[in-house]
Amino acid sequence: MAETVWSTDTGEAVYRSRDPVRNLRLRVHLQRITSSNFLRYQPAAQPGKDLIDLATFRPHPTASGHRSEEEEEEEVVIGWQEKLFSQFEVDLYRNEAACQSPLDHQYRQEILKLEDSGGRKNRRIFTYTDSDRYTNVEEHCQKMTTAAREVPSFLVERMANVRRRRQDRRGMEGGILKSRIVTWEPSEEFVRNNHVINTPLQTMYIMADLGPSGKLGYKKSEHVLCTLKVDSNGVITVKPDFTGLKGPYRMETEGEKQELWKYTVDNVSSLAQPEEEEREQRVFKDLYGRHKEYLSSLVGTDFEMTSPGALRLFVNGEVVSAQGYEYDNLYVHFFVELPTTNWSSPAFQQLSGITQTCATKSLGMDKVAYFSYPFTFEASFLHEDESADALPEWPVLYCEVLSLDFWRRYRVEGYGVVALPATPGSHTLTVPTWRPMELGTGAELRRFFIGGSLELEDLSYVWIPGTFKGERLSRFGFRTETTGCVTFRLHCLQQSRAFMESSSLRKRMQSVLDRLEGFSQQSSVHSVLEAFRRARRRMQEARESLPQDL
Repeated sequence: MAETVWSTDTGEAVYRSRDPVRNLRLRVHLQRITSSNFLRYQPAAQPGKDLIDLATFRPHPTASGHRSEEEEEEEVVIGWQEKLFSQFEVDLYRNEAACQSPLDHQYRQEILKLEDSGGRKNRRIFTYTDSDRYTNVEEHCQKMTTAAREVPSFLVERMANVRRRRQDRRGMEGGILKSRIVTWEPSEEFVRNNHVINTPLQTMYIMADLGPSGKLGYKKSEHVLCTLKVDSNGVITVKPDFTGLKGPYRMETEGEKQELWKYTVDNVSSLAQPEEEEREQRVFKDLYGRHKEYLSSLVGTDFEMTSPGALRLFVNGEVVSAQGYEYDNLYVHFFVELPTTNWSSPAFQQLSGITQTCATKSLGMDKVAYFSYPFTFEASFLHEDESADALPEWPVLYCEVLSLDFWRRYRVEGYGVVALPATPGSHTLTVPTWRPMELGTGAELRRFFIGGSLELEDLSYVWIPGTFKGERLSRFGFRTETTGCVTFRLHCLQQSRAFMESSSLRKRMQSVLDRLEGFSQQSSVHSVLEAFRRARRRMQEARESLPQDL
């Protein structure tokens, strides 16, 4: 007899199926490996030699009428949640006094019908379905480690109750709307009860009674051959995996008489017929078509267009981080200011926001607070002035960085401003900030202990105050201190009919867009270049005024 190649990988395998799980069929083959089995495979005795015939060692039929081969080898095809009774259950449910629940009485009726029809067909192989007590007890009592005295952790206990808790709560959660989506001050008990994700799960166990022949029906002889779990998403978990082309699994019993068993688990689900697959494809196609029509009805068939001569600006932004500040527990207050002329926004649009308070994290020499706070807004620009000299303005983003201390008192850490990008696309902007300061140590002591500090009454003073009407803005005598910087990530979209029309409107609007594109750079680049030219001119004049011998 060739040596049996055992399959040692008893881990679980995960499958996903769109087919209803009720079509699942498994073939389980169980066989006992004993000395009599091996003797049966030895070559026959040669004639003329004083050898005993091996047929003498073959076991005889048992008193129950079943042959020993049926006790030692069995093959059963099992469907999903199909109930096969064990000898223990047959003996238990024969007694009506042992039936306590409606399920017990139902099992008793089924067992009586089986006995009237000739008895059950299975001998050693049986099943525990999702409704049986064994399923609940096994999920609660199974061990996670190989330790002899394992103490289950809190997570293990909660995961053991996931299936039952979800099924008990299903009606309540579907019918009653939760009043609070976010619990700002969760209690410890609330955190413990809501820490585990609940997923509806059904379980089935394929078992085997590996007791000696004629002594079936003892709990200590029951062993798990295969565990099947199916959730509501069509994910099937099998432990151990289907045998397939691998060798059989082995199982060795404990006790005085140790016996070796081998078994295989194969998927024998019938394949769908071509006409069934075609009908299923038509159903899916019709379903997807109806869903597409439903989505189209929600979106509409007409694409929303802007009015002639208008530019619509969409900004999906994110406050990424803030770094380089003196104190911890930072939060950012920001808002977008639209120019007073030619710009507007919807009435429901919110152009300001406040991030959450974030603790800083050391990154090199700086302390960085990561916010990842998203925001979005929409604005429209309507070009009415036809003169070429009219320079359009662009929206500006203001930000104010503050910190909180232990007593919930805030300090101003810095102010910053930046013009929104005039070109569509993704942009990452780093906004430097500054804060007003007073001379002397008294102001710093007051800032540290009390939390008070100088603040701007009008945040637009960071850029150009809205009340300013002159030609030159002087900040002479205003003392400031450079602090950290705030990082914004902006995704800008622009919509205008000028992008698709070839008439004079496109040319007129294109000139406006070109000026808009350069507006955000004119105020900074031109001023820097002009200052550089003036400094270079003064340096040349100073060199020319020096004596020749120097």
